[in-house]
Amino acid sequence: MARKSGSHSEITGPRIRSVAQSLIARHGFAAVSMRQIAAEVGVRAGTIYLYVADKQALLYELMETHLDTLLAAWEAVPVPEDPTEALHAFTSFHLRFHFERPEEVFIAYMELRNLTPENFAKIEARRRAYEAALEAILARGAASSAFDLPDPRVTTMAIIAMLTGVGTWYRDGGRLSRGEVEAIYWRLVRRMVQGA
Repeated sequence: MARKSGSHSEITGPRIRSVAQSLIARHGFAAVSMRQIAAEVGVRAGTIYLYVADKQALLYELMETHLDTLLAAWEAVPVPEDPTEALHAFTSFHLRFHFERPEEVFIAYMELRNLTPENFAKIEARRRAYEAALEAILARGAASSAFDLPDPRVTTMAIIAMLTGVGTWYRDGGRLSRGEVEAIYWRLVRRMVQGA
């Protein structure tokens, strides 16, 4: 990837990524041009290529940064041995992390279709690593009979889809606080692992 060094690179590079993130989250990847990003940043259209190779590289970098941050943050969470407590820790972590990053979450999940196959494979590997953390908790709970669930992998995908979906409807200042939403979602997750 093209990266410019110098006195303004520490400002312009992050500004390009921040503007691109906001524009893509608002309008979608296909509708946003590099020229539009450059204009919003306040640089010439050609200047942007000193900081990023192309639009595909920019999209990949946004997703990579989001998922690497997610994985690092989860790795820092002390996970209890008890499967129910571990599942609670995962649920709380996922919601709190995603509450703070609606644009990043939207791009990471909704713009996968716009990645090249090579970039998709790299991003998918990071997503699988995160999903594996939850799947391990569910498998441990099923093995110890703490959970009664039909399939740890399918349950993993269902839980992550439900938790991530909160970003499509939740807004601060609405009827429910983040804490109240978190409590409701935890009740729903617990029901999912209790079996029929």
